[in-house]
Amino acid sequence: MDSFVFSLNSTIPIFLVMIIGYVIRRLGIVDEHFATVANRYVFKVSLPVLLFRDLSTADFKADFDLKFVLFCFIVTFLMFSLTWLFTEIFMNDDSMKGAFVQASCRSSAAILGIAFIENIYADAGMAPLMIVAAVPLFNIFAVIILTFKAHPELHGKPANTDISKKDTIKKAAINIAKNPIIIGILLGLASSLAGFTYPAIINKTIANIAQTATPIALICIGASFEGSKAIKKIKPTVIASFIKLILLAAIFVPIAILMGFRNQELIAILIMLASPTTVTCFVMAKAMDNDEVLSSSIVVLTTLLSSVTLTAWIFILRYFALI
Repeated sequence: MDSFVFSLNSTIPIFLVMIIGYVIRRLGIVDEHFATVANRYVFKVSLPVLLFRDLSTADFKADFDLKFVLFCFIVTFLMFSLTWLFTEIFMNDDSMKGAFVQASCRSSAAILGIAFIENIYADAGMAPLMIVAAVPLFNIFAVIILTFKAHPELHGKPANTDISKKDTIKKAAINIAKNPIIIGILLGLASSLAGFTYPAIINKTIANIAQTATPIALICIGASFEGSKAIKKIKPTVIASFIKLILLAAIFVPIAILMGFRNQELIAILIMLASPTTVTCFVMAKAMDNDEVLSSSIVVLTTLLSSVTLTAWIFILRYFALI
């Protein structure tokens, strides 16, 4: 029951903020221009600062576990690669592929990982290591997929019909190097490893900016959500939600158990695999000319259902005395 209440407290407020964004857009308090500008701010400023804050304060030297890091890295690589492969085989609409693959795999690992583990074990434990191993790869894969599957015509721009494969690869590499989220992760990791400390004024400023990331991103999702279009994309939304919340964990959590991971390690792996789709998917899909309607639909549905599915996963792991 405690796990169920905790999951509800973690996910329902997120869903309610999305609803507030939807309502204030319909009331005319904010408009599409606001959502576009706010998305740009989240992508380029507040999310990178949030990740920098979380990682710069972690003690990687004391907690480093190579086996755990490699597991998270390899699993992340496999789930993106296999999902992309099957999407190319079975999905006909090329304009949805980038958004579908990204939202099927990218978890709210950075936001929920530390919160869940601290709630159960009173300290962050292995969450920072999971973030270092998985989140940069989340973003690298997302940039590659969204670059290759970009459809500027979705946003009224001319289609890039004359771009060669070589140019696309070059563009993807540049986008990875310029990605603000990846830069924030690398700077946070470097700061932690170097043991940098910052004056209270700087820490407070960083914290204030970081705290704006999630609420503004959620309001933008709600403000940009178009119910009629989302209903037309219900099938890929449901399939992606099933992959995100159930399938990936059903495949990889048993492997993690067989490899001996328990307690904090197992919870971190579960959050990496089965937490709801991160709001960053919507922000990046819109910023990189992919299907933000499908992205927002998957974010909304996985957030709504995760209070049930995460509770079920935690119950199963506790029942078998694995956490």
